[in-house]
Amino acid sequence: MFSNHPDAYVEFLGSRYRRKEGIRRLYIGRFQNNFVKGRNGPVYGFLLDHPMMQEIVDVDPSGTRAWARIRALMSAGTHQSIQEEHPRGHAQWWEGGLYENEYIKEDGVWKPFRYRYFPFWHADFDRGWSHTKKNYIPWPTKTFPEDPVGPDELLEQQMLWPDTRVIPFHYPHPVTGEKIKDDDLRAPKYGQDVSTALPPLTLALPKDQQEALAKENTSPVENAAVADAVKSNGEIAGAAQA
Repeated sequence: MFSNHPDAYVEFLGSRYRRKEGIRRLYIGRFQNNFVKGRNGPVYGFLLDHPMMQEIVDVDPSGTRAWARIRALMSAGTHQSIQEEHPRGHAQWWEGGLYENEYIKEDGVWKPFRYRYFPFWHADFDRGWSHTKKNYIPWPTKTFPEDPVGPDELLEQQMLWPDTRVIPFHYPHPVTGEKIKDDDLRAPKYGQDVSTALPPLTLALPKDQQEALAKENTSPVENAAVADAVKSNGEIAGAAQA
């Protein structure tokens, strides 16, 4: 499903899984083994309904790259009849998240290339989101191979509810045509100045990929412009909305 490109990655919960080997550790080693014990399909009594909606898709003029912003609202849990056999016991929860993804066309087939999922709020059904415990899902603290299913990198940016920073947009404002200001993405506490808030989140590419893209251009001026665009927008330029 994912791209074979060596720059492919998935960002999830403050960490990055690189190339197909790393992505497999996340989806097969972690999710599939934990949720359905390695089965490539459902198991009785476990629900993980993950609709994706409100998508905004932009395709570059070459027709080989695309970007998408997609909202997700998950309903998940276990039926009480399997609470003795499933590692989750008897549980049910909500999850709200947002994807800011890049896709690439390989051999005529669109594939996920740089996948970024921000699961920014969770809630138990019985108590709701106003009582969600801090760091509802533990952040990864070890990388592969120390953690056999761990990420390749730990990232500095981390966000979970009640943090309400806005996920950056891969596209400019549809009316003004301008990039959303960094301060407008931040979330200060009620009544406090934005300067007191955590820094804005970013869609920036890994440093090695930023440097490689900059080197592809011969002009120093172009290099600087590309580097700035990549740093702030994640390699997005000249895209047209699908």
